[in-house]
Amino acid sequence: MAAEEKSAAKPAPPAAAAHPPLQGRARTMGTIALSAAVFMNVLDSSIANVSIPTIAGDLGVSATQGTWVITSFAVANAITVPLTGWLTQRFGQVRLFVASVLLFVLTSWLCGFSWSLESLVASRILQGAVAGPMIPLSQSLMLGSYPRDKAGMALALWSMTILVGPVAGPLLGGWISDNYSWPWIFYINVPVGLLAGWAAWQIYKERDSVKSRLPIDKMGLALLVVWVGALQLMLDKGKELDWFASGEIILLAVVAVVACVFFIIWELTAEHPVVDLALFKYRNFTAGVITISVGYGVFFGTVVLLPLWMQNTMGYTATDAGIASAPVGILAIIISPIVGKLLARHDPRIIATFAFLVFSLISFMRADFSTDVDIGTIMLPTFIQGAAMATFFIPLTTVTLSGLDPQRIPAAAGLSNFVRLVFGAFGTSITTTLWESRASLHHAHLAEAARPGEPAFDALVSGLQQKGLDAGQGALLIDRLINQQAFTLSALDIFYASGILFLAMIALIWVTRPSTGRRGGAGATGAH
Repeated sequence: MAAEEKSAAKPAPPAAAAHPPLQGRARTMGTIALSAAVFMNVLDSSIANVSIPTIAGDLGVSATQGTWVITSFAVANAITVPLTGWLTQRFGQVRLFVASVLLFVLTSWLCGFSWSLESLVASRILQGAVAGPMIPLSQSLMLGSYPRDKAGMALALWSMTILVGPVAGPLLGGWISDNYSWPWIFYINVPVGLLAGWAAWQIYKERDSVKSRLPIDKMGLALLVVWVGALQLMLDKGKELDWFASGEIILLAVVAVVACVFFIIWELTAEHPVVDLALFKYRNFTAGVITISVGYGVFFGTVVLLPLWMQNTMGYTATDAGIASAPVGILAIIISPIVGKLLARHDPRIIATFAFLVFSLISFMRADFSTDVDIGTIMLPTFIQGAAMATFFIPLTTVTLSGLDPQRIPAAAGLSNFVRLVFGAFGTSITTTLWESRASLHHAHLAEAARPGEPAFDALVSGLQQKGLDAGQGALLIDRLINQQAFTLSALDIFYASGILFLAMIALIWVTRPSTGRRGGAGATGAH
């Protein structure tokens, strides 16, 4: 199988010079520099979310218009992530990474300095574009910093920043917005980015990859911008515009599908493609990308749904919702290094299977929630979820990169991260849409029992009248109670369905065949 895949694949990029793993202080400092840059990137992807009302009010625009601060970053970022492999070949992975970090610092300063929504959106587009290569390249550089038998530990340390960033972002963003002013959610990137970029250059400048002056695939690049931009806009604005009841959404969907089909055909036949789709000819890469992306989509959908349900339905504040989400990072940080060590001795597919079982367990735990649930009960499955996150990302990333040539790691990391981000956007859109749709259905069913003549309804109305509420006030209160129950039942439906999906996806894990020199070198073979 491996021989057939390699013969079918396009010629690999020029081989990089073999660099030995870093040792001692250099490896420690390199790990800190890469982790700081990644944390800054991931944090910035979520920190603005809770600050949108503050930003919109300060700039004199509506909250709906303010969401372009998020959408603009997401669209630009989604376009440049899959370009990582091609950009690496042209500029070298170390130069590209450091340039990406420093440009991220500059665009962060521009975001904080913005004086209008238009200037802020323009700065966020630039910020999202330069942020694209940072995460895939940090992953590649981290793997190259460690010996092959410690690749699992390298991925564990790298993953910890990916796991903690989305949790810390909303908490930090809310605190800064409440106590300072919103520009500081961007200004805090400046010192972190400058230090991370300087340290990374000092440590890795002699370890750059071989550069090759490839011609620019202008058609492939144009098609990528069109279809990814149209898809991301459709997913971000679909719920707001009532999906396919909107001509704008239909147009975006058609453009995305047509441009994507042409993009795939062009990239598979181009001599120097801008995205290396030939990677999907490798079994481990394809199965690994599908598994981690679908799993991430389901996971991220529930991550978005829980605070929405808490705030919109249960009446919790944004701070309370953030506190309820925070425990997820505890077990993730504790277990990630342990997972790194386990990968040196155990099949990564077993560890990933454990992750999906835990994800399924916490989904079923949440499916038992009710409107009487307290914050402690909400936090328990969130706390347990940290164990699933640590055992999900690391082994599946190991499997995905298993057996690839070292020079293809940046392209593979960029492409896999791109697909994961797209599925995350799908998960968010599908989950929030289903939540409202199922809530309408439950509301209709519950309303059938809330009518005169029904004993329970008549008893409730009588009790409200005895407390001094007139018919109109009573009807409003009853409708509010029905809405609360309907949206809660809808959320429980989604949690239950998520639990079943996580169980079903275990089969996808075992489609892969990770290479095993020593058990657990699975992802490491492509790292050096």
